[in-house]
Amino acid sequence: MGWTADDIPDQSGRTFVITGANSGIGLEATRELARSGGAVVMACRSVERGEDAADDVREAVPDADLRVEELDLADLESIRAFADRLKDDATIDVLINNAGVMAIPRSETADGFETQFGVNHLGHFALTGLLLDRLATGDEGGDDDGDARVVTVSSGVHEQGEIDFEDLQSERTYDKWDAYAQSKLANVLFAYELERRFLTGDISAKSIAVHPGYANTGLQTRGPEQSGDRLRKAAMQLMNTLFAQPAEMGALPTLYAATSPEAEGGAYYGPGGFMNMRGTPERQASSDRSYNEETARRLWAVSEELTDVTYDLPRPKNHADLEEAVATS
Repeated sequence: MGWTADDIPDQSGRTFVITGANSGIGLEATRELARSGGAVVMACRSVERGEDAADDVREAVPDADLRVEELDLADLESIRAFADRLKDDATIDVLINNAGVMAIPRSETADGFETQFGVNHLGHFALTGLLLDRLATGDEGGDDDGDARVVTVSSGVHEQGEIDFEDLQSERTYDKWDAYAQSKLANVLFAYELERRFLTGDISAKSIAVHPGYANTGLQTRGPEQSGDRLRKAAMQLMNTLFAQPAEMGALPTLYAATSPEAEGGAYYGPGGFMNMRGTPERQASSDRSYNEETARRLWAVSEELTDVTYDLPRPKNHADLEEAVATS
């Protein structure tokens, strides 16, 4: 037996922000974190669906500490408004960048970004930057252990991804799976670059990337729904029933990264079973492209320009210098 939700340490006194908390991986993570004593801010595009999901969690965890807040990752104005509403709150211990869209027909966000790149990457890039000063990174000499974490949910499909800086918004050509793979590669590049900047700034926080494997969530059917392809939707539902692991298993890498004392910053965790599609979480290697620091820094600079969100973090040292600094600290 590997790591399961039963291994989550007591999370009393810790606050989690989870995007897309009303369904799938986000809902299962919310349920288990609440069961473990954590307070969860459920960031949902639909407050109504968020409240329904919160009621569902409370049926299993009657004393769950939940708060539903509206957040549309396809709208920078909504992201800024969400961050503003959390300004006067207690610190955030863990931000889980979970929400996403997959393989949908081409559309654009409120700010003119291709939707998959805009929601999956740029929306979370902006959100993380705007909440950065709320992370519980610890005060020097204080009681806070500074165990802040940013967990970014990617996908095994990132291995097919490539960042096309000449056509980031897929305006020249659009393939729904290529666009999805690009956005998921961007998630991993972002997670690693954020960790390097935490290390360079000597900030007590971890940035971790995860993937859920093949989990039975509503994500797979949204593309066919939006394109009106009922046959493909039925096929995806059948595939989920026959081959996918339950959403609660798919949530385990996220929960491990968010809570386990053994989870490491700059790591990538996913299911360790058959073809990394199912099973309990383990540390894994992501694609070769995801470790390209030049690509990561260029993507970071472009993301700051597109979102107008600038991080108060130093430009990172290269990987070799960081390893030396960590070894001698």
